[in-house]
Amino acid sequence: MAKVKTVFFCKECGYESSKWLGQCPGCRQWDTFVEEPVTRKKSTGSSYKDAVEPELLSEVKSENENRIKSGIGELDRVLGGGIVPGSLVLVGGDPGIGKSTLLLQACREIVNQGQKVIYITGEESKGQIKMRAERLGVFNGELLLLCETDLDLIEDVVNKHKPDIIVIDSIQTMYKEDIASAPGSVGQVREATGVFMRIAKTTGITIFIIGHVTKEGMVAGPRVLEHMVDTVLYFEGDNYASYRVLRAVKNRFGSTNEIGVFEMQSSGLIEVKDPSKYMLNGRPEGEPGSVVSASIEGTRPILVEVQALICRTNFNMPRRTAAGTDYNRVNLLMAVLEKRLGIQLGDCDAYVNVAGGMRITEPALDLAIVTAILSSFRNITVQSNTIFFGEVGLTGEIRAVNMAEQRVAEAAKMGFGVCILPYANIGKIKAPEGMKLVGVRNIGNVLEYIKEYKHG
Repeated sequence: MAKVKTVFFCKECGYESSKWLGQCPGCRQWDTFVEEPVTRKKSTGSSYKDAVEPELLSEVKSENENRIKSGIGELDRVLGGGIVPGSLVLVGGDPGIGKSTLLLQACREIVNQGQKVIYITGEESKGQIKMRAERLGVFNGELLLLCETDLDLIEDVVNKHKPDIIVIDSIQTMYKEDIASAPGSVGQVREATGVFMRIAKTTGITIFIIGHVTKEGMVAGPRVLEHMVDTVLYFEGDNYASYRVLRAVKNRFGSTNEIGVFEMQSSGLIEVKDPSKYMLNGRPEGEPGSVVSASIEGTRPILVEVQALICRTNFNMPRRTAAGTDYNRVNLLMAVLEKRLGIQLGDCDAYVNVAGGMRITEPALDLAIVTAILSSFRNITVQSNTIFFGEVGLTGEIRAVNMAEQRVAEAAKMGFGVCILPYANIGKIKAPEGMKLVGVRNIGNVLEYIKEYKHG
């Protein structure tokens, strides 16, 4: 019996080695090599190499992107304006977050437009897909279902029916008989992605791939999977919250900063057209430690509530917690307050939270975090019609942020009357009707403002 040959693959970058290595020479990560059997394909002696010739850039014809509208505005926004024919899109997310529901809803809208779609699943039966489809709505077009995991059979079906769009649920269940390793392994996932990439680029069929994620939140399998596809979308959200956020972390056909907001209901995922109103719903008024800020996600301004709770502790090591923002950034801002304003926070527990479950890491949130901490520490209530945004430096200065005009316009639309922003941004924007702009140069100005409001 012939001995099965095995090689070692790096789970992060796909680097191949004949022996196990502690550190990958390709991506420099530690303990990422796994052993898997491999099958070498015999050369067919093709004369393909003789046909390859370079072409002058000036002679290459540019192809306009004739995007297909998915019928879901938030999905089209994240994709950069619609679905690009011949693209390979990876959708990742936690189990039960709504990946299959979102793509099945997109399939319904697409087939209702007259497009032909094949939904290929290796995890659910046709009956299960039918039950979900009945809950989502009426399918008037051609939606073909295929329960199969063999890549060779799938490729034959695709060549026979020639659909416009294919959905693969999920990539970890697909396998090729030529590879001896189990489905979901590094070799199988890489080979399956290569097959779908070849189909997409040679036929112009758009392929959506659903991928499982690990407990760290990354797509399971080799990291090279994300490098091979054109677009990587992550579906995020809390299982205890009704809203979901679709975020692009890679997009060859559009911006990587766009997000789409959805609300999970019994009839499926509903688009949230006004995320600011949704995030501020239920905001307490007249409570210390509650401040509203304006964040930018891609090209969209979103208003979020920043909450802080500062309380004395009897322990030697005060507790610091940050939810929805960077923990180290919160510690840095508290150190700036202690140094520049002389506020003693070393004997206080500090809890900072971005309400609604959103995760905001941009520096423009700094001013709101500082104000919320000051408000809670001094027990001063901030005006409910006031919004704060700006970056805080280590010397306590308030630095300018980008897209300030869009942030102010969104605040005015939501009914806010006062905007506290960096002084450097004041001269570059025009105040909307009914909006008062207050420029601040440092965190001392912010403290004076909230003190003045308390006494006023």
